[in-house]
Amino acid sequence: MKVLQINATYASGSTGNIVQDLQRCCLDSGIDCYVAYSSSHLPKSQIIKGYKMGNVVSNNLHALLSRINGQQAYFSFFSTWALQRYIGRLRPDIIHLHNLHSNYINLNMLLRYLAKHDIPTVVTLHDCWFFTGGCFHYTNAQCYKWQDKCGNCPKKHQDTPAYFCDKSAKILRDRYKGFGDIKNLTVVGVSEWITKEATKTVFKNATSAIIHNGIDMGVFKPIESDLRKKYGIEDKFVILGPASKWLDVVNKEIFEDVLKGLDSDCVLVLFGCGQQSSNHPSNVITLDFTRSKKDLAKIYSMADVFVNCTREDSMSCINVEAQSCGTPVITFANTGASETADGLYSYRVQTGDAKALLEKINEIKANRSYKPIKELREWISANFERDSNYLQYVELYNSIKTNLG
Repeated sequence: MKVLQINATYASGSTGNIVQDLQRCCLDSGIDCYVAYSSSHLPKSQIIKGYKMGNVVSNNLHALLSRINGQQAYFSFFSTWALQRYIGRLRPDIIHLHNLHSNYINLNMLLRYLAKHDIPTVVTLHDCWFFTGGCFHYTNAQCYKWQDKCGNCPKKHQDTPAYFCDKSAKILRDRYKGFGDIKNLTVVGVSEWITKEATKTVFKNATSAIIHNGIDMGVFKPIESDLRKKYGIEDKFVILGPASKWLDVVNKEIFEDVLKGLDSDCVLVLFGCGQQSSNHPSNVITLDFTRSKKDLAKIYSMADVFVNCTREDSMSCINVEAQSCGTPVITFANTGASETADGLYSYRVQTGDAKALLEKINEIKANRSYKPIKELREWISANFERDSNYLQYVELYNSIKTNLG
């Protein structure tokens, strides 16, 4: 069997790593798996069975036109035509779509081609873009127009910015048309939440499945390090969190209220700060971005608790990675993130509730002598282990091929 995955990146970023891991799993299982991608930090010589789409010039032109026109994935005509020729030569049994909103592909052209040639198609929902009028997520904006018809989009200048035109209503209509014309369509949600949302509208007639993203537990495991000594926090109760969530404008009050309520022996460590690392209180330490999974595992491992105040997430791999390193997690109980805490050793609290966050932080702090490493890793192994989860895709591919006769 021959499978072609299409994604914005390969071997970099969350979806790029997922695509690489899934390809490796397919090849190990005897499936001939190819990848069409737009960018990768790897040289082409190191990319197995890869096909690169577009270039810097065409991608930048696509980005400019989408901002003027208000429609993302409506350009890149030539690179999409070239992809279609590649597909014609490759003759894959199944095409698997991942992230297509990065200025490199014409979605309508691709969907028409898939429908015309009756190619079985799998769509993985890493966010909500495939079933909305162009936004990645909508819960922060409290906008549910996508369930009927989009228009007057409150996120017009976010996600995929549209500076002049609001084409969200047309985009949603095109989603219905494009995906609706594909006869053999399977939609896979990375959480139960996103699968239920998607099958309310655009994908209501598609076959659906839930396959959680997986992590490499051989990399994300408890690791000793000198990080506490390096930052002078050896005697502190360390609360770790992602800067992108804690420093988001929507969480400004959460950030302030939690810091005010922390005991003097607590410190909040924010990782992935980049340029956001200045003018914070003395009980806040900021760490830069890291591409190294091993370094990230060291950061997770040194913490007493991982607190993720995410308000919208398809799943949240970082919650899973932290627990695999033996660190309990506290997360907001909304969207797909709520499914990444077991409720026994990691916890869900009401979204936006700073008081509840502090109560759970103090509960874990009171029992800091016991770190449930074994229990957390057992739960992660049962639900989010990379190889076993991605083998579910192999089973899905085989099922699709079998049903075709």
